[in-house]
Amino acid sequence: MKQLAGKTAIISGGAEGIGLGIAKAMGRHGMNVVLADINADQLRDAEQSLQELSVPVLALPLDVAVREQWDDVASQAADHFGNIHMLVNNAGVGGTPLPIDQEQEQDWRWVVDVNLMGVVNGAHAVAPLIKQHGEGGWIINVASMAGFASLPLAGAYSATKAAVVALSECWHAEMKADNIHVSVLCPGFVKTRINLSDRNKQGQYQTDGGAGGDKPASNQASEKLQELGQQMQSIIDAGTPPELIGERVVEALAAKELYIITHPNFRPEVEARFAGIIDAFKRAESSPLLADIGEQRIPNIG
Repeated sequence: MKQLAGKTAIISGGAEGIGLGIAKAMGRHGMNVVLADINADQLRDAEQSLQELSVPVLALPLDVAVREQWDDVASQAADHFGNIHMLVNNAGVGGTPLPIDQEQEQDWRWVVDVNLMGVVNGAHAVAPLIKQHGEGGWIINVASMAGFASLPLAGAYSATKAAVVALSECWHAEMKADNIHVSVLCPGFVKTRINLSDRNKQGQYQTDGGAGGDKPASNQASEKLQELGQQMQSIIDAGTPPELIGERVVEALAAKELYIITHPNFRPEVEARFAGIIDAFKRAESSPLLADIGEQRIPNIG
């Protein structure tokens, strides 16, 4: 993709997994890459791996939940490389797989602050830099198939990924005037360490006690969680390589895709959801209570 050569991308959560896979793909297509990540050790390793590929790279620490840190990353990236053309909001966490009556408030806040507000913070800091040079660019928000088809015991994760899909749809229309193409990447299972997200959990989100805070998990519940964790580990270990995801992103950007799908085998689950939504509309259309509403025109906004 010739349009990428010589331009600069900022990638959050870029030290491993999907973020690093995208970074390598962008680097192979001639981009300068700014890696931003909360894990300093992984960040050093990722920086070295890109240097070995002769990719111009700048590695910066970043907690995406802190807007001031985003501002600092954006400023340093611009000072180092000049114009910024691409933002990849990739950093994300999985949360703890629990039913709602056992989930802790701090765990919810952690997932929301990283998965959702991290995306908002990134766009707030970087979008003005993409706009100011007038050349246009790209914003890629990493969601998940869970944004289309929610996962049981993953309320916070599914809710935030659905929100990222909605945000991306909004920004896709909003930023066209500035020649900024917004896409949302919705992968299925990829060989990453998202199931081990606790390793980078910030101090303010740490909690005491068992799985339910002041409601310690029973032995049976603990065994179930351990079994679930082992199943998830096996699924992730067999997942798609992040490098393939990176090349798929480049392919999708060349085609100006809004929704970047990497796992077409999830189509039946997504179709089932939308079929249910369409069926709900049909039932509403047949309701005598809603006859007048059905004839109203939708206002044209924007």
